[in-house]
Amino acid sequence: MNMFLQAFPVFLLIFCRITAFFVVAPLFSTRGVPNAFKIGLGFFISLIVFLSYGVGESAAFDIGYPLLVIREVLTGVLLGYIVYLFFTVVQTAGAFIDLQLGLAMANIIDPLTGAAAPVTGNLKYYLMLMIFLSMNGHHYMLTALMQSYDWIPLGSELFFRIREGGVTEFLTRTFAMTFSLALQLSAPLVVAMFLTDVGLGFLAKTAPQFNVFVIGIPVKLLVGFVILALTLPGMTLLFGNLFAEMFESLNRLLAIVNAGPG
Repeated sequence: MNMFLQAFPVFLLIFCRITAFFVVAPLFSTRGVPNAFKIGLGFFISLIVFLSYGVGESAAFDIGYPLLVIREVLTGVLLGYIVYLFFTVVQTAGAFIDLQLGLAMANIIDPLTGAAAPVTGNLKYYLMLMIFLSMNGHHYMLTALMQSYDWIPLGSELFFRIREGGVTEFLTRTFAMTFSLALQLSAPLVVAMFLTDVGLGFLAKTAPQFNVFVIGIPVKLLVGFVILALTLPGMTLLFGNLFAEMFESLNRLLAIVNAGPG
């Protein structure tokens, strides 16, 4: 009983961080994954982490224990949020593309998230998921979660790092970087659509008898789909670089929480 009372608070803290990560992280947080599976997977991973890391740890089950739980939940949410930001890059890029193609009003309900998503963004998102699973990215993501205890132990100073501003600055920079990556990912189609609009403008001035509003939409769709088909083969390399940047950002977050800014 004494061993159980000593081990249970530590196990609960580990379980809180891992389940909080699954609530936010893509692929695990989708509606298609049953809640029982998430809880069961979180329990077994927590058990593995506890046996390899938490056996020698201790946590006082006193009035300050809820603060420890909040700290671990916040740590898991931060790690999952970084992964989520990089997965939304393709959705944001798809929104930019659909806005230029005229498909913005044809947003569909994504069955994985239950929210409205752009058509082109959904296509690239599913392609990104298949590439991520084919390269065992989910295994690397779980490995990074388990190794986070080497960088951010149960007795970390996360609240002090947040108060110092290092975590907030990192999140702001990461958000700006993912938005920039979304612009770069959508740049070929956006530029092509801009040049198509310029050509249609010249056509409207030189040949007023053509109804640009009638022929403009099918021309833009045709050009957009051709450019999209030409750029799809290169998406594998772009997604590989995106995943590498995602894991690098996770390492930077772990280093900031562990050592603080500077």
